[in-house]
Amino acid sequence: MWRFDKHILSQFDFFSIILIIPLVLTSNWLISEAVPMLAQKQIAYIGVSLLFFIFILFLPIRRMNWLIPLIYWLSIALLLGVEFFGHSRLGAQRWIDIPFINATIQPSEFVKPALILMLAYLIQKNPPPLYGYKLKDFSIISAYILLPFFLIAKEPDLGTALVLLLIGYGVLFFVGIHWKIVAGVVIVIGIMAPVTYEFLLHDYQRTRITDFVSEKPSYHVQQSIIAIGSGGFTGKSKEDATQTQMKFLPIATSDFIFAFLVERAGFAGALGVIVLYMAIILHLMSLSYYNKDYYIKVVTISISFMFFIYMSVNIAMTMGFAPVVGIPLPMFSYGGSSFITFIILFAIMQNLITFRYRDMYDNRGTKRFV
Repeated sequence: MWRFDKHILSQFDFFSIILIIPLVLTSNWLISEAVPMLAQKQIAYIGVSLLFFIFILFLPIRRMNWLIPLIYWLSIALLLGVEFFGHSRLGAQRWIDIPFINATIQPSEFVKPALILMLAYLIQKNPPPLYGYKLKDFSIISAYILLPFFLIAKEPDLGTALVLLLIGYGVLFFVGIHWKIVAGVVIVIGIMAPVTYEFLLHDYQRTRITDFVSEKPSYHVQQSIIAIGSGGFTGKSKEDATQTQMKFLPIATSDFIFAFLVERAGFAGALGVIVLYMAIILHLMSLSYYNKDYYIKVVTISISFMFFIYMSVNIAMTMGFAPVVGIPLPMFSYGGSSFITFIILFAIMQNLITFRYRDMYDNRGTKRFV
């Protein structure tokens, strides 16, 4: 029988939770103003996410690490299921219908924690040598990154696929790969970029890039820029926020919620949210940098990369500095799949941090903290 010990609570990372709460509250305030019904659904997603968090927090993840490859391959099987049984919306086949409850799931969201855990599992089993991974180890780990990338890109969901690619190789660069491989990757990217644009992208994806580089932004971006410019330093009242209230700003609760935020809270509110994001990212990077445990190192740096990519692309997109892609503002945009995915990742991180000494001692058979 395990006995609870207060030392476990002392290891819990309360700081990341303190930083996340203002994001969630601000998001729900904005969503409730725009579409009250969506705010109620978002609260339900938050409730479900908390249940996931509590469940995952107390799982013996390290002692169940044999399950990690199974979870990874199950997520790959779900992506293959999208290919054969997927549900299409707006020309994209990304969802699987759940029978009897009139709901769908988006397997690409579940791949994110599965891939991150798989990378942690592989790197923990085979840590990088002094000068970083050589070609053989790099190729093996790359296969685990590229498989979901190609399956998701085929749906098509290039935004999510590229996020996975950047996170996967970002982790590899962070833990260490040989400089010759770095040089080779740069050369391959340089060669493949024009080929990918010309032959592999869909027409609408090329259109987004063309709209981005053209002098005149698309309608969505134009309305977003107007909303951002009209917010001033402190923002407008609800009645005066015409871009949102009169529905000029498209997708104001999800993709363009940052423009909605600036219209209502102004430059000061936007700066406050960006500071919160940067605090979360830097905090996670510090946890990763000073930790020699590769499970914690990989998971924390992956979440920080994901936060940075999602935040920077989404905000840049609303101001016309990046092509319009379906990447939400993390833990801020409306949507259950994305929010639950981030909560699952934070739950995994908290589990690894909170119980690392207990699992370490248990594995050595010397002492148990609980």
